[in-house]
Amino acid sequence: MDQKRKLFNEFLLKNASVNSRRHFLKNCTLGMGGMALSNFLSSCNISNNNLFNNSRSLNPLAPISPPNLGKVKSVIYLHMVGAPSQLELFDYKPELQKLHNKPCPESLLKGRKFAFIEGVPKMLGPQATFKKAGESGNWVSNHLPYFKTIIDEVSFLKAVHTDQFNHGPAQLFMHTGSPRLGRPSIGSWATYGLGSENQDLPGFMVLTSGGGTPDGGKSVWGSGFLPSVYQGVQCRSEGDPVLYLKDPKGISRDLKRDLITSINEINSNEYKNYKDPEILTRISQYEMAYRMQIAVPEVMNINDEPESIKEMYGVTPGKESFANNCLLARKMVSKGVRFVQLYDWGWDSHGDNEENALEAGFKIKCKEIDRPIAALILDLKQRGLLDETLVVWGGEFGRTPMQENRSGVQNAFSGRDHHGDVFTMWMAGGGIKKGAVHGETDEFGYTPVSGRVSVHDIHATILHLLGFNHEEFTYDFQGRPFRLTDVEGEIIREILS
Repeated sequence: MDQKRKLFNEFLLKNASVNSRRHFLKNCTLGMGGMALSNFLSSCNISNNNLFNNSRSLNPLAPISPPNLGKVKSVIYLHMVGAPSQLELFDYKPELQKLHNKPCPESLLKGRKFAFIEGVPKMLGPQATFKKAGESGNWVSNHLPYFKTIIDEVSFLKAVHTDQFNHGPAQLFMHTGSPRLGRPSIGSWATYGLGSENQDLPGFMVLTSGGGTPDGGKSVWGSGFLPSVYQGVQCRSEGDPVLYLKDPKGISRDLKRDLITSINEINSNEYKNYKDPEILTRISQYEMAYRMQIAVPEVMNINDEPESIKEMYGVTPGKESFANNCLLARKMVSKGVRFVQLYDWGWDSHGDNEENALEAGFKIKCKEIDRPIAALILDLKQRGLLDETLVVWGGEFGRTPMQENRSGVQNAFSGRDHHGDVFTMWMAGGGIKKGAVHGETDEFGYTPVSGRVSVHDIHATILHLLGFNHEEFTYDFQGRPFRLTDVEGEIIREILS
């Protein structure tokens, strides 16, 4: 009885706070200035989040058409956490081999700042052999034998640069357009702008492998100031794909449906009173979670795939692996998921231990991704999905042509320091010119010679392929319109078909 009386009193107080002039004057006096300011700002036409309007009020993930004709419907972004060395994969530099183990020229060090290098390091020649592959004749190292089979599907960007040289800020910059916390990730922008074609699955799904997560934390797939319904949903390729997806014992499916209906009726009334988009997010997520209980186990099950497909990817059912995640990514986009983000941890090749050595751990990482990536491209192509899917590969920055030496002492194994001036990324799929190369670095792979592109340019190009003008695709926050590319960014038209 006491508990019921307490709940009833809470209801009366809540009701009074909404309807009583006394409560209004007591609690909202400071807010009246904000109301006046809000009215002033709206008269200046600053607030115009027109994608989150009445047409999407009941379903924030309802699919909508982009303002321009897009080339792709979905994106699969493969991020190698730790920053793989471009000099052992795609950027062949025979001149660097001639300087192997020789002191670094002073001209390469003057005025430079490194994460770990001190004093005068030695130059480090390529720790791989290279050959031209495919009809395009593009260079690829012996670490990626399977990749050679799909190299003609890929367009390389060999002079990408970033102004960040520490992992966390660089990863945030690569995925949110800012090295600081609080901005929406590119997957969140995509789902905000386009919604999702599958209403039983999240529009933005995240898979991790390698035994670790990005240094930038879950903010790299967060929604920032966008409504939280657009943040990435992390699934696991080992064990239950989503924690707490199963109902507790004694809770039937019908009882769960009735419970959610009752909760969402309360939330709907709250939204009518306050018009807070986060209430819509809450309603949408309750409904989504209910549907996910059926849809997620199905899409996350790779056991029902043909043996030929499992062999092609090299999957290991029941275990966390990059191969499993590549196959899951294909299944997700085929089911209408808008943006699939894969993070593979373990690419920080400093040479400070065997796991981070170019001659040891790096080779293992290459072997783990080579076959699945080739299979992903081929599988998408044979299903007719590659023409409507964009596949992006890269890290957060590149690696120096010098051997890393910490505190002036050369590391025990071969490794390279962080380097933001140049690194390699590639794209494949709808709207991408096959076999193209844009950008060139000097004879050591140290500075750009031509075709220099920025992280903002990468983002502008991805949004363009999805059907957005990156300069017009904005969301109002704190009194001004924000966009993924901030005040920069140019579409990289040299790689577009």
